[in-house]
Amino acid sequence: MKKSIEELNAIRERMQQNIQVRTENADNTRVVVGMATCGIAAGARPVLTAIVDEVNRRKLKNVTVTQTGCIGVCRLEPIVEIYEPGKEKVTYVNMDENKARQVVSEHLVNQRVVDEYTIGAAK
Repeated sequence: MKKSIEELNAIRERMQQNIQVRTENADNTRVVVGMATCGIAAGARPVLTAIVDEVNRRKLKNVTVTQTGCIGVCRLEPIVEIYEPGKEKVTYVNMDENKARQVVSEHLVNQRVVDEYTIGAAK
């Protein structure tokens, strides 16, 4: 199936946005998703995709989304950690795509930690 120049340019633009979101900057808020085999098996890939998509959709310029290996609490995967300059790290556990979108909306946009998804609330 051949693609038009417009379709190829649109694909290129989407990929460039994803690269910008995944490039670190020391002043940015960092969102780190655990992507070891335990995280992937628990559903971390769709969580990572949902976060990247939501950050792009909202055009958040001060947020970097990255991945890491095992965070160390496999039974609570998928795990997302948020590092904001000058603040304590927040660890979200048992994440899914909907929770990930809510964390972007509440935590990253409105500066409100979603307490019920944090490691302290995990049972």
